[in-house]
Amino acid sequence: MNRRTHIMSEAEFFLGDFMEILIQNVSYITWQMLVMWVIGGLLIYLAIEKGMEPTLLLPMGFGAILVNLPVAVPDSGVQHVLGTLFSIGIEGAELFPLMLFIGIGAMIDFQPLLTNPKLMIFGAAAQFGIFFTLALASLLGYDLRDAASIAIIGAADGPTSIFVATELGSNYLGAIMLAAYSYMALVPLIQPPIIKLCTTKAERKIRMQYQGRPVPKTTRILFPIIVTVIVGIVAPDAVALIGFLMFGNLIRECGVLDSLSETAQKVLANLITIFLGITIASQMKAADFLRMDTLIIIGLGLVAFIFDTVGGILVAKVMNLISKEKINPMIGAAGISAFPMSARVVHKMGLEADKQNFLLMHSIGVNVSGQIASVIAGGLILALVKARIGG
Repeated sequence: MNRRTHIMSEAEFFLGDFMEILIQNVSYITWQMLVMWVIGGLLIYLAIEKGMEPTLLLPMGFGAILVNLPVAVPDSGVQHVLGTLFSIGIEGAELFPLMLFIGIGAMIDFQPLLTNPKLMIFGAAAQFGIFFTLALASLLGYDLRDAASIAIIGAADGPTSIFVATELGSNYLGAIMLAAYSYMALVPLIQPPIIKLCTTKAERKIRMQYQGRPVPKTTRILFPIIVTVIVGIVAPDAVALIGFLMFGNLIRECGVLDSLSETAQKVLANLITIFLGITIASQMKAADFLRMDTLIIIGLGLVAFIFDTVGGILVAKVMNLISKEKINPMIGAAGISAFPMSARVVHKMGLEADKQNFLLMHSIGVNVSGQIASVIAGGLILALVKARIGG
């Protein structure tokens, strides 16, 4: 056999092996995997083309494709790496959600809320959907741990949803994480039709004067400390979440850690969000995700989200019956925890109704109060469920 013939023979041998491996890998592909590829592609599209929370949806979308590629040995290679990230960052010490809360706390300016503390009422009212969905999920036959974990989706607060579901050992953590973060990212699509359905055009035109006055630095520094202490007494199970959130805000307001505050707001928040997004995707395997109970959970999460929005709006309408100064009911919708997306949605809708109707500061005040209220609600849910089941 001459050299040329030998080389051709070797090439044919390797080509044959390659084709055999290729055919074998293709045989592992299922229609469920194809569906997950489409879902992953949709998330990537929304991130890039629509600009919807790209630091979150892009890694989630890519990760959904990544964990649904055909492999001969499940839970090997990249799936093992993502599984390790999940164990360390979420399932074990809830490291990612808590670290993210430092960044979120550093972003939040509580001055609009401190200027007008009654805005906290709307933040509390917008948690109605959580408790409504808890009752609904229980009636549908879900275990109390799972029902409570599903209900927290309505807060549109990813870290709190992950924390509660992990603490309660929910069987549907993957679906809950996906629903919570998806609805949070899709606020600009979901909330406007709900708001329009619950308000009249005249109500959307209501102008609100912002009596902005400087809040003393001492007050801004004491606020996160006092809130942490109060929540630690009222809802001890929420102290980790509120503590990290308020610590981030203290970094912002103390005035001596400006560079650290900027790092927390940008570098830390973005980096943790990317890790969180791709780690969430590790739970989006087709076999576990494309199940009827998972789809029902996503639907229940939407119900919670809708009723949270409606609850805030209705309380604003009731307050208009007794208040001398009219309140634009739309600001009640900003009481969910999706900061600052929900506040921006309300402000934009106010401008659409009346080009001189500036609701940003009011909606921001409600939005940050919703951030606090959702954490407290999560802590109360944890306490009530643990007391009920003796966990």
